[in-house]
Amino acid sequence: MTRYGAQFGPDITFLGVDRCDLDVASSYDDADIVILGAPFDGGTSFRSGARFGPQAIRATCYLPHDGSRPSLAMRVDGLADLRVVDAGDIEMYSGDAAAACASLAAVVEQVAKTGAIPIILGGDHTITWPDVTGVARARGWGRVAIIHFDAHADTADTCFGSLIGHGQPMRRLIESGAARGDRFLQIGLRGYWPEPETLQWMAEQGMRSYEMTEIVERGLTEVLTEVFKIALDGCDGVFLSVDIDVCDPGHAPGTGTPEPGGLTARELLDAVRRICYELPVVGMDVVEVAPPFDHADITVMLGNRVVLEALSAIARRRQDDRDGTTWDPRQPLLAGRSPGEQ
Repeated sequence: MTRYGAQFGPDITFLGVDRCDLDVASSYDDADIVILGAPFDGGTSFRSGARFGPQAIRATCYLPHDGSRPSLAMRVDGLADLRVVDAGDIEMYSGDAAAACASLAAVVEQVAKTGAIPIILGGDHTITWPDVTGVARARGWGRVAIIHFDAHADTADTCFGSLIGHGQPMRRLIESGAARGDRFLQIGLRGYWPEPETLQWMAEQGMRSYEMTEIVERGLTEVLTEVFKIALDGCDGVFLSVDIDVCDPGHAPGTGTPEPGGLTARELLDAVRRICYELPVVGMDVVEVAPPFDHADITVMLGNRVVLEALSAIARRRQDDRDGTTWDPRQPLLAGRSPGEQ
């Protein structure tokens, strides 16, 4: 099995959840969620460091690593109400991108075939190519829509002479047929790339990309509502890919290619919560968290909370499906009397 345990540093699990062994099916065949580390940054085009993301996302929290995190907003415990296990890091040598990606795709497929949702901690955005490929092999080729949060489109053909890298995964997915171009929804794009030729290719595939100016004008809530309608038209599930650089560098400085003018941390968390509560998410990754460039753990804490927000929303969705209830975000936490009220 292509796994070291931890490629870098202590061998810990995500906030203390149980460890599973990918060679022992009984350790994860009843899991709702399997967390995988993908410590690969051999596809970066600017500054590396995302290989240290999985360990940091697992560890960074001021609360005990006790496998429990009750959500104030959703009134569930995403770590305890779901069966969440951590398989550790997949062996991904940055000097051989093709072999690293093949190993990851095989493991993601293995996990997805059990019915569990793989949540992959990156790593640079190269890993979304094998992540979605593995899920598509298990769930249906071309039957999984992609919701992609990012400052960048990642649809280049080549970069520095290579077909594999963090600027190319979305093109590789569409070219292979693992994902449909017309069910590929990108949120948060901005800045000064890609060039017109790549934008033309994207248009020819039927991709829908929401640049930040459009999001500001229309509002993120309206944009997400439109995204949801497109995503489930002809697809059975959704893969959520979150590049942490979708947030403004003031909210996520620890990343390889920061671009000013992005979402706030609050907007990202709310969006992830809504997606995982309202849509059938079948896979997810969080990428481009680069601890060497972080300040005061701002970015790694956000990456950790993105995962927790997703888990909480999935747990609440399943609880409501089971109980016939509906979560109301306007419900007050405490409904006691106001001061002076009789």
